[in-house]
Amino acid sequence: MGVYLSTPKTEKLSEDGENDKLKFGLSSMQGWRASMEDAHSALLDLDKDTSFFGVFDGHGGKVVAKFCAKYLHREVMKSEGYSVGELGTALNKAFFRMDEMMRGQRGWRELQSLGDKVNQFTGMIEGLIWSPKGSHSNDQHDDWAFEEGPHSDFSGPTCGCTACVAILRNSQLVVANAGDSRCVISRNGQAYNLSRDHKPELEAERERILKAGGYIQMGRVNGTINLSRAIGDMEFKQNKFLTPDKQMLTANPDINTVELCDDDDFLVLACDGIWDCMSSQQLVDFIHEHINTESSLSAVCEKVLDRCLAPSTLGGEGCDNMTMILVQFKKPIYHGNDASSGEQSAVEDKNANAGEQSAAEDKNASAGRQSPGVIEGL
Repeated sequence: MGVYLSTPKTEKLSEDGENDKLKFGLSSMQGWRASMEDAHSALLDLDKDTSFFGVFDGHGGKVVAKFCAKYLHREVMKSEGYSVGELGTALNKAFFRMDEMMRGQRGWRELQSLGDKVNQFTGMIEGLIWSPKGSHSNDQHDDWAFEEGPHSDFSGPTCGCTACVAILRNSQLVVANAGDSRCVISRNGQAYNLSRDHKPELEAERERILKAGGYIQMGRVNGTINLSRAIGDMEFKQNKFLTPDKQMLTANPDINTVELCDDDDFLVLACDGIWDCMSSQQLVDFIHEHINTESSLSAVCEKVLDRCLAPSTLGGEGCDNMTMILVQFKKPIYHGNDASSGEQSAVEDKNANAGEQSAAEDKNASAGRQSPGVIEGL
């Protein structure tokens, strides 16, 4: 069958939800790809004050994306940082924890359970779009105890995924990203990128890759993967003399903290199947055009997916799996008592290498423009 199908799978998995602070809609579509390797999380009420959204774009297989969609938010909640309001710290720890949990006998067993084999009891087939439901987000406590078994020396999966996650707690928004999925906020109709696409040619990424003993060929780490950060892909994380954040490929996320205001319209998280076809501002404009005329936010997402789907596989763009989450803020923004508001950092102090991104249409070009803790230059 090859990489692409002869006819795209345009069936969509869509979902909507809302509480007193926000509403969301999402949609996923396999498209031209031979299998669906995207996964997502949409947990409106992670706790009484907190919502969690994430997109995970798999490569080389779907199991790592599905693993992250199932477990990443649980590890965030287990973190001491989460309980004291240090959401960025909790997210950082949870990203690295994914790699740790996928090793050994227990990791092997969990990945097998999320694998591609047909489940004869439930009739679930390969390529089924998968995401956890909020009602099951806090299953019985599991300390992930070490297991003995024939796969105790399993070093982790060779496939991997990007991860772009947003946590909203009252008026605080914290975004964590590893890879080239992207989070964008619309403020008064202007698109601001809250994440940076991690590509090997970025100076800081290139420096880390080379120091770790890797090389870059045709824009790919060791000539293989066109990302410089991802969860999984353990073959690129085997240098025993380096910490996880110094490996040639790392799960280390960029963290961006934003204080929301009443000028903020909505938030978008999407995999690169969307961003390959539309710039950040083009997508924001498209959403503004349809958000008040469609029956639901998921219907807006579905229109975006249809807009991006290529008519054939000749061009490449518009042929990827597509996943998009749209989060709309209810006004006025509820500020509450944000214990971690001190995490808010000035734009000029954050993500110094962001200007290396090359897509001109995505640049927030006005040097004097105030931005919401944003990464410029995407």
